[in-house]
Amino acid sequence: MRVENSFIGTDGVGEKTERSIWEQGVTHWDEFEPSVVGGQRGDRIQQFIDEGRDRVAETDVTYFDHAFPSSERWRLYETFRERACFFDIETTGLDQDRNQVTTVSLHQDGDTQTLIAGDDLTAGNLRAAFDGADLLVTFNGKRFDVPFLEANFDVDLDRPHLDLMYTCKKIGLSGGLKQVEQDIGIERDRPDISGQDAVRLWREHEQGRDGALETLVSYNREDTVNLKTLAETATERLDEQIFVG
Repeated sequence: MRVENSFIGTDGVGEKTERSIWEQGVTHWDEFEPSVVGGQRGDRIQQFIDEGRDRVAETDVTYFDHAFPSSERWRLYETFRERACFFDIETTGLDQDRNQVTTVSLHQDGDTQTLIAGDDLTAGNLRAAFDGADLLVTFNGKRFDVPFLEANFDVDLDRPHLDLMYTCKKIGLSGGLKQVEQDIGIERDRPDISGQDAVRLWREHEQGRDGALETLVSYNREDTVNLKTLAETATERLDEQIFVG
């Protein structure tokens, strides 16, 4: 499902109208004629399409993020996946005002980098890392990762954001990231390590234990890279469930 298959971004067009358009064999903007729905609604859809073509050409993810209902923003992924940044953080606890961010891993354009507290995890490096990201992809990042980074560093992450926790709930997958990964068949190199272990590993690193930081970084990077597989699987399943193509 690409944004070019979507008509729901038009004011006054909901799921029922969009499905009716698809069922008439009109599944792409190029196939649409205002007469398909008639009246002012048809004209509004055509205006949305005309504007949308320009916005796609400009890679204007924000336009569609605002146009689509929040429950349908997963549709942004297929069109703008090349501009997506998958990221995950580890911390010393759950309180953004009291606890520290220890590592941040980001996966974009096939490359993964990890910023580490006390080394290269700085506001400047975070801003640079997110600079080319037009679409953030996380798991529970809206409630945890983004607020944590914004509270602890001088960074602004107010941009289109696909939080896969909510996307997965639309296809009946609930629980934490590790549980969802198991449910769709993603295997981990170290399935025995949890978020609690990540806190312990950082403390052990601070105490000078050999290998603790390397294990923590490996865990954080695996969380991040697996988000891409999860995004592709979840959006493909939604496509099969919803799109009449």
